[in-house]
Amino acid sequence: MNKLGFITEELDTLKETGLLIHIRTVEGPQGAWIAVDGKKVLNLCSNNYLGFANNPALKSASQRAVETYGVGPAAVRTIAGTITLHKQLEEKIAAFKGVESALSFQSGFCANLAVIPAIVSDGDVVFSDELNHASIIDGCRLSKARILRYEHGNPEDLQGKLSNEKNARRKLIITDGVFSMEGDIAPLPEIIEIADRFGAITMVDDAHGEGVLGRGGRGIVDHFQLHGKVDIEVGTMSKAFGVVGGYVAGSKKITDYLAQKGRPFLFSSAVTAADVAACIVAVDILSSSDGLVKQVWENTAFFQEKMREIGFNLGRTKTPITPVIIGDAKIARDFSQKLFEEGIFAQAIGYPTVPVGKARIRVMISATHTNNDLAWAAERFRDIGKSFHIL
Repeated sequence: MNKLGFITEELDTLKETGLLIHIRTVEGPQGAWIAVDGKKVLNLCSNNYLGFANNPALKSASQRAVETYGVGPAAVRTIAGTITLHKQLEEKIAAFKGVESALSFQSGFCANLAVIPAIVSDGDVVFSDELNHASIIDGCRLSKARILRYEHGNPEDLQGKLSNEKNARRKLIITDGVFSMEGDIAPLPEIIEIADRFGAITMVDDAHGEGVLGRGGRGIVDHFQLHGKVDIEVGTMSKAFGVVGGYVAGSKKITDYLAQKGRPFLFSSAVTAADVAACIVAVDILSSSDGLVKQVWENTAFFQEKMREIGFNLGRTKTPITPVIIGDAKIARDFSQKLFEEGIFAQAIGYPTVPVGKARIRVMISATHTNNDLAWAAERFRDIGKSFHIL
């Protein structure tokens, strides 16, 4: 008996259905143009919205931090791993987000795994948007709370489900701020209003909102002017901030509690000094200037207008996330491969990341792109789209 035979069968099925992920290798720093598998290509894959991943000021800060603090914290933060830079970053994030306090984590994924099980458990109910990120889904599962998914971006469905759960001990509403595969924005004002009516705790994962939405990229809460009305904000430092790490922002009561109860905080070593130092500089730059944020929005409008004129379906995006909806997973995979041959790095996304029949090429716009880059890319999309008979 081959006890691992199921793995072979599953991999074969993924190949046959066009869902096997092809992991390419990047051979240098992130930027508008990068080297991938030995080929120079236009980078339309990266979450590096503002170009911080290869920013000289961030790199210099990392180098200085290594000389001062070394390469690793050598312990979890509660034992011997918190350094001065961790505290500085948390103070700067709190000021940037306009909240009382912030607590940093190893990633946005870890932040969600820390928060949700610490806030809810048996006897509680989580109300989660059906398109929420995998880290939210996993955090909900770990919590052992009952999970009710409401229709994507539908406050009326959320209200209906809350109406039927009046006896729940605690009620927690969780939504992405910007949905990573759709590019649309959560109806946060309506969600907050409903939460207040039913006494529910509110939590927003702003991973794709920070650095993009709001004044100077302060995120969805600032975008809707809802300061002080959202109980818990979760964020990442690996997208617009260009580095790695995550955080929770809100009241000091929340962060003090999570420092005692958040398992990733308690049982996993912290982000390195080099990474934290770079994150600090990224926050400083955004706190002092909105130029890069404006640039990414200008680039977004330019590219999306051209793609819609060509005839591509971009779904309901309202952000730089640009889903080029193909439908069939095999066609999306072949489309992505053809793009790569033509000099464009833009990966196909299929099930289970997106629903069956909704496969797409997800294009991510950056402030580092030029109009010439984006116009050239749109032309390649047009020519390949015609060859695949999908326009």
